[in-house]
Amino acid sequence: MTEKHMNFGMQSLESEFGTLTVKKAIENVRNFKVEIPSWIFGRFGGGRFGDYMPPGAARNVREKLDDAAIVHKLTGATDTVAMHILWDFSRDGKEGDIAVAEEVAKESRSRGMKIGAINPTYFLKGSERGSLSATEKQTVQRYINQTILAGTIAGKFGNKLITLWLPDGSLYPGQVELKKAQEILFDSLQDIRQKIDKDVTILIEYKVFEPGTYSTVLSDWGSAYMAAMKMGDNAGVLVDLGHHHHGTNIEQIVARLICSGMKCGFHFNTRYAADDDHAVEPNGEIARIFYELVTGDVIFNQNSQKNWAFMIDQCSSRENRIHAILHTVDSLQIALARASLVDPARLEEFQKNDEIILANRFFNNAILNADVRPILFAVRQEKNLPFDPVMAYVESGYQQQIEKERF
Repeated sequence: MTEKHMNFGMQSLESEFGTLTVKKAIENVRNFKVEIPSWIFGRFGGGRFGDYMPPGAARNVREKLDDAAIVHKLTGATDTVAMHILWDFSRDGKEGDIAVAEEVAKESRSRGMKIGAINPTYFLKGSERGSLSATEKQTVQRYINQTILAGTIAGKFGNKLITLWLPDGSLYPGQVELKKAQEILFDSLQDIRQKIDKDVTILIEYKVFEPGTYSTVLSDWGSAYMAAMKMGDNAGVLVDLGHHHHGTNIEQIVARLICSGMKCGFHFNTRYAADDDHAVEPNGEIARIFYELVTGDVIFNQNSQKNWAFMIDQCSSRENRIHAILHTVDSLQIALARASLVDPARLEEFQKNDEIILANRFFNNAILNADVRPILFAVRQEKNLPFDPVMAYVESGYQQQIEKERF
């Protein structure tokens, strides 16, 4: 679209939704920040795609930061990078090293970036019988120690946030004692909470299955909520879009957690398969989730302690990963802009009058039908950013450069 078309589109949006509402949508897109994962840029993946790796994958954490910096340069919205302990802060891949973390923090700052959430790496060799719920005390202690280290790194060099995902579960009935696994997990989490500074937030992720297909220790938002409650203050639930059965009403889960008053977080991705590998598309589900976040006042709250943490977690092996992360950021901004155009007061009128279809149509006029590209254009023009970050990347020559340099 040309600038002339964008101006006409803006006028149309203001005519339909109101000038003040459109201005608020612009403000929301302008202020939105989302954290990107270091692992999307590295030599991590495979799985059902075999050993294929997209050309130009980063060989070390410095190259990951280079790639993250180009994403932020093109989007202006991604200046923090989530890190994994054993992938990014280790010399041997077996133990975390705080000195390495300090080096990475300096490297991040030199690129205008910051370390974001710290992720303990629970699911490598030695975790086949579980991590924080394993019956082997040595295994549990190894992961408790790594989690405590993650908290120290988060407090010193990161954004005071750690996120936990456990590969704990079972394949067949009788394989593990279900109650015992929960008890060991809760004991481990309480031990961890006592040894990590209280100002470090701990978010607990859940997944409906994988690798445990009969039982999963943290299988849904309720089990993660229970675990967070066991940890006490400054612990919450991490919602990963891909970690649900198909058809799950995730925006309702978000609404419940907002109502609980618990500080939580979100891993954005799109689920087409049994994982969270895909880039986000600007679909209705994402926009509906943003509507709950915006109206729940957990995204732009003046009290930053009430705002949720927003991160991307995706790492497919087939597509160009920098294309994918740029596409995700673009899609999230589109979804946020659409959610911001809904007038909750007007929607409430339809709800009070029990005008079900009218409420749905009014809601979807923004959530599904609004062309919000003029809003994104206004923000990007203001920030001197390219209107299409994916095409700007294609034209930058950066991909050709890294494919030539990295092998």
